[in-house]
Parts: sequence; C-alpha cells; structure tokens
Amino acid sequence: MAPGPPPPSWSSIPKKFELAVICSVRIVDFFQQAALQAFMFYQLASFSPDAPESEISFQVGVLQGVFTAAQIFTSVIWGRVADNPAWGRKKVILVSLVGQGISCIGVAFSRSFAAAVIWRTLGGAVNATVGGARTALSEKTEKKYHSRTFLLLPLAWNLANIFGPPIGGLMSDPVQYHPEWFGENSTFGGKNGVAWMRKYPYAPANLLCALVMFADAALVLFGLEETLITCQGRRDRGFEVGASIKELFSKYVLRRSGYTRLDQNEVTAETAVHDDAELETSTPLAQIMKEEHPRPQTPPKPTPVGPVPFSRALTRNVFLVMSTVALLDFQLGGFTGLWTMFLSSDRRDPNNDPKPQLPLKFSGGIGFSPSVVGLAMSILGVVGIICQLTLYPRVNARFGLLRSTRYSLFFFPIAYILAPYLSLLASSSSNQFLLWTGIIMVALIVISARTFAVPGMVLLTNNASPGPEVLGTIHGLGAAVSATFRTIGPIVAGHWYSNGLERGMVGEAWWLLAVSALMGCIPVFWVKDGR
Repeated sequence: MAPGPPPPSWSSIPKKFELAVICSVRIVDFFQQAALQAFMFYQLASFSPDAPESEISFQVGVLQGVFTAAQIFTSVIWGRVADNPAWGRKKVILVSLVGQGISCIGVAFSRSFAAAVIWRTLGGAVNATVGGARTALSEKTEKKYHSRTFLLLPLAWNLANIFGPPIGGLMSDPVQYHPEWFGENSTFGGKNGVAWMRKYPYAPANLLCALVMFADAALVLFGLEETLITCQGRRDRGFEVGASIKELFSKYVLRRSGYTRLDQNEVTAETAVHDDAELETSTPLAQIMKEEHPRPQTPPKPTPVGPVPFSRALTRNVFLVMSTVALLDFQLGGFTGLWTMFLSSDRRDPNNDPKPQLPLKFSGGIGFSPSVVGLAMSILGVVGIICQLTLYPRVNARFGLLRSTRYSLFFFPIAYILAPYLSLLASSSSNQFLLWTGIIMVALIVISARTFAVPGMVLLTNNASPGPEVLGTIHGLGAAVSATFRTIGPIVAGHWYSNGLERGMVGEAWWLLAVSALMGCIPVFWVKDGR
C-alpha cells in the first residue's frame, strides 16, 4: 500500500509571499489602531485641558466605537462588492487601505473631539480589510492548510501590538517629551521649536500610521493577485508590474551571488513537478486520473455567475457562530478600551482620595505616561506571539478546534476580575517589579484566551459558509457583527468606567465586563464545525 501524503506543515504551504502580503494588510490595520490607543487619551485631553478624567474616558470609548460603528453599515456592503466580479477582493482591499490612510491624516490635524470623531468614522466606513483579508486568505490556500494560515491573522494583531503602541507613544507630543530634538534651541526645532508639532502634538504618530497604510496599499497593488474565482484569468497590470520588479531583483541578486539563472523550460518542468507533489492525494484513483488527464497549461476561463441571494448565507449554524462572535467581540472591544483608560488614569492619591474598602470599593488607575502606556500595550503582542508559537499548536492538536475554542472563553472573566486590583499595587507599592509582574499576568491570561478564541471563531465562520460563492458575504457579515459589538463594547465599557470613577469604584467596569464574558461562553456549545 502506497504511503499517504505528508501532513500539512508550514514549509509545505504554497504562495508564501502572497500570504505575507495578505497578512500585512491586517498588520497595518491593527498597527494604526494599536498606535492610536497609546496616545488617544492624551490627544483627547489636549482638546479640553480642563475636562475631568471621567469625561475623557467616555470620549475614548466613543472614539473607539465610531470606527467600528461605521463598519456595521458598510461591512456587508463591502462583502457583496468583493463578491462582485467587477470589483473582486483586491480592489476592495486597496480602497480600504487608502481610505484609512486619509483618515489618519485627518485625525493628525484635528483640533476638536468632533473632528476626530468624523475622521475616525470615515476610516471605519472604508475599512474592509477584515472580511477582505479573511476571504483572500481562504481562497489563496487549500482547506488543509487553513488551520495554519488562519493563525496569521491573530499573529498580525500580536505583531502590530508589539510595535504600534511603543512607536505611537514615543512619537506623541515630541516637543514635550523629546525637547532636545524638537523643542526650543534643539537639533530640529531651531530657536522656537518645531512649530507644527507644537500646534499638532499628536500629528507625527498619526502621519506615520498614514504612511504605513499607503505603503501597504502599494505592496498589495504590486504583490497580490486577485483571488476571486470569477476574476481569475483577467489581466492585472499592477501584479504584472510587481512580477517584473521581482524578476529584475532576482536577476540582480543572482548575478551578485554568482548563481546562474535556470532555463525557462527547466523552471516550468520543475514547477510542474513541485505543484503535483503539493496537490497529491492519498487515493490511488485520483493519482491515476491525474496521470491520464494532465492539467492544461492554461486554466479554463471561469464561467460568470450571477449574485447569490443573501438569504442563502443565513443558516442555523451561521446564526450560532455570529452570536458567539458578537459576545466575544463585545468583551474584547470593552477590554481594549478599559485597558487603555486604566493604564492612563491617575493613581490613587493616599493623601486626598478615600481609603480603599476592600474587596470591592477602591479607586485609581495605573498613571502611566503615553510612552509607558505603549510599552504596557506591547506586552499583549509579545505574550500573544509566545502563546501562538508554543501553546496553540499543542493544545489545538490535543483538543481540536471546537473544544479549544470553547474552553478558552472561560479564561477571559478570570482576567477581568483580577485586573482592577493592579491599581492597588500602583498606589500602595513603590516596587515596580511587583506592578509589572501583575500587568504581565493579566495580559498572559487575556492573550492566552484570545490566541484560541479569535482564530477559532474565524475558522468556524469560514467553515460555516454554505458555499464558496457566498464566502465573501459570510466574512462581510462576520465583520459587520464584529464591528457592531466592538462598537458597543468600548462605549459601554467607557460609560461603566466613568460611572465607577465617580463612585470611587474602579473595578465596577471590569467586573461587569467579566459577567459579559461569562454570557459569551453559552452559545458556542451549540456551534458546529462545518455547514
């Protein structure tokens, strides 16, 4: 009996460069969101210097919420547009990246809370990277590789959280925090300092985000081939230019390294053998059919199909998956907002603030500056990558997709219950090691749970699709549901946090979020892995 094909592995995944391009779409999207979190509290405070922390905390929730609120109304539309042969996945992703770059420029030069809200709403309205990247990733690789390739999406979030918050924090208000370079009589500031940085102290960080978005749009234009089946075979001038650039680069590198380029016939023959090895199946009949009927050199032109009714996508399992996604994204959005506000809020002053009445009534935050907030936020990314590379493969292999996803949801409420007690360490102890140990422990619990929950729900959403012709619609629907509850989450959490601060009970918002997380553990037990 002939041995079966080797199990899928990272090394055997085809089209790695294009997968990296798709992953970069989510990295830059997460990057601009993560960078903003490091200084958002302080930029809003600069608009109204006399506003109390409770009001700024509420504004933080609103500014985070409007970005995803706009996605509620546009995600399904973008999904349908991406399924349309006249557009496809690539054009939708390009519009999204360029539109978000323009939004970042608008936020950079905003002088009021209302202006920032308008520009963030625009950024959310054009953001189709969630559904676009997920759909393209699904179509770019065979299903047997999905358990690995879909890990690239949370990996993108983790990478962005490592670099986004620290860079955003370091580039915030450079005149104040880096006066030797940008202040009066400085290296770049001259006699009076850099004037535009004094007027727009948070513009440099936002402009960097815009530059990153535009650069990735160029990468997608030249490096990604359309994945929609009804668009394949159509000429893509951007991809052709990118292929020519890679060709010239390869020739230059090969010439400098002393290697000789293979003849085109040799390359074609070698590629055909390599492709056959990747597509080999374990059934003898399939192998015989492949030998008797070799693949044509030019793929047949796909037959155009009409739009599929939206109602076909709404199966019972899709509804259950979307319910779980809704509750998960509510508490994840709430956590992101709370964590940012909690790290930025002033510590409890033992001389002026009421004495804590444990275990429930105590006030105060961590009191970090923007750069330290960025460092604390980056811990989430570092912990996430460690969990993905070490914890996820073993646990997922042992328990499977459904069980590992279900069990992971129970860790979120544990972290939310413990988080507010970090304020006691910040206000009552000068031992920074103890405080940072606590921050890392809370981050470890949240990110360990997220490592399984987020890719698990993306895979379950993908597998719940009734067919490939509605895959973009399903991911668009998932993005809309996610956006809806990531909108509600930060706004509600900001309201809870504001009320808690006024009552001297900083843990109120955290514990209400823990209750929400427990509710999210219920519907996933009826979800199936498949249609």
